[in-house]
Amino acid sequence: MLWYFCGTIVLISKNNMSSMLDVGKWPVFALLPPEELRLVRQACVFGSAANEAIYVTVNDEVFALGTNCSGCLGLGDTQSTIEPRRIDILCGKKIVSLSYGTGPHVVIATADGEVYAWGHNGYSQLGNGTTNHGLTPALVSTNLINKRVTEVACGSHHTIALTTEGEVYAWGYNNSGQVGSGSTANQPTPRRVSSCLQNKVVVNIACGQLCSMAVLDNGETYGWGYNCNGQLGLGNNGNQQTPCRIAALQGINIVQVACGYAHTLALTDEGFVYSWGANSYGQLGTGNKSNQAVPTLINMDKERMVEVAACHTSHTSAAKTQSGQVLMWGQCRGQAVVCPHLTHFTSTDDVFACFATPAVTWHLLSVDGDDYLTVAQSLKREFDSPEISDLKFLVDGKCIHVHKALLKIRCEHFRALLNETDEETIEIHQFSYLVYRAFLEYLYTDTINLPPEDAIGLLDLATYYRESRLKRLCQDTIKRGITEENAITLLSAAVKYEARDLEEFCFKFCVNHLTAVTQTQAFADMDHDLLKNFISKASRYGAFKN
Repeated sequence: MLWYFCGTIVLISKNNMSSMLDVGKWPVFALLPPEELRLVRQACVFGSAANEAIYVTVNDEVFALGTNCSGCLGLGDTQSTIEPRRIDILCGKKIVSLSYGTGPHVVIATADGEVYAWGHNGYSQLGNGTTNHGLTPALVSTNLINKRVTEVACGSHHTIALTTEGEVYAWGYNNSGQVGSGSTANQPTPRRVSSCLQNKVVVNIACGQLCSMAVLDNGETYGWGYNCNGQLGLGNNGNQQTPCRIAALQGINIVQVACGYAHTLALTDEGFVYSWGANSYGQLGTGNKSNQAVPTLINMDKERMVEVAACHTSHTSAAKTQSGQVLMWGQCRGQAVVCPHLTHFTSTDDVFACFATPAVTWHLLSVDGDDYLTVAQSLKREFDSPEISDLKFLVDGKCIHVHKALLKIRCEHFRALLNETDEETIEIHQFSYLVYRAFLEYLYTDTINLPPEDAIGLLDLATYYRESRLKRLCQDTIKRGITEENAITLLSAAVKYEARDLEEFCFKFCVNHLTAVTQTQAFADMDHDLLKNFISKASRYGAFKN
């Protein structure tokens, strides 16, 4: 069966589109300590180099960090900061939608329906009637008094907002008619987009760089603004100063739109996706690079699509299936991917973090407050937890609590051992507590966390239990931790445990740092046969040539 895709640029609802928030994948958060990252509940990464971010904690405090171009962090100044600083005025406001322009400017909607804006304002995109940059979040109130805004969307330098009554308001840059006012004069304060939308109820909005889109409650889709690439889907390339219905979608019930830099995606209520507009990077997913001025089905032999993603700062597209598979296409790290490509990701956010240029977020990242854990996270939490464990290992007088079923699934050694014994406690004598605990934790998490010297003991265990993947991980850990002081010790371990790749790595390190290595105590204490072999091999390598 053929299925097709689409998306939006605001907060995704908390149904099957939700995903666990992991802001650590964005470099701008690299310096945040783990305990701080665990408190993050919402986040947005933006900026010309994805170097600015705003996030909300579990306590509903709002922080910002980054380069602070045009005061877009809302901190009251234009100073860059690598450490998070609190935006006091937004704390406790409960953000429900957030969008950003490329100036950059930032606009949010709160749970109370208020709109705040700050940052670049050269085209009045902050809606305050001026062109002065806003260094702190300011309430956007003109024409919005007694209105409750539920969504906001930004183009490069314009903003649109959706109210609970289904009305759309727009302001800012209007060179192509993107605020829908019927002219090309910039709009300094919010103005209702009427014309064809006058008596209609809008349920979804999105912005491209210089255009705007709206979906009605009856599934009709309207577009206005810049159209030279056909991104309005009207069958022509003429700009539109007021909303125009996309006639080619007549009878098709659209539930969501998303805009890239100059292309548009639309999702139907049946899980099909249409695309139109610019296609020089394959962002329409049609299998070629030809622009399309009318909506075109994206053919894909996949199940129903439930989410797509696009961002007005990039030419990248992504989609998520009902079962959670994620596909991507368009500009992906400089490559043009002209057909939807299945990834190993579990979230469309990962596509933009890893492949978009710049690697910004395509919407406000959010995580449900119910502390949902993935399978991997649940297993990690239960390691060495005595509450529901049914087996414990006694090593160096200390207990390690585990689960028989998991050990049988993950390790052939334990499958054989536990099928032959009903013991609830097993004593281990040949390995240290530190090493054995790291081994058992690896079975729960697929990772190891040991310094290189201790990883030698784990390498011994991996060899003994014939755990080839664990052996490779140990070797990688040891390589990352090699120094002039421990190089001979690590070389000796590699030889002992027949880790040939590691042995060659350590040997070359020793030769390349020969003077310093030969002055260490480890070299003085080196086993005679190993020393003889080392000197012989180093000689053949040319280490002693003048």
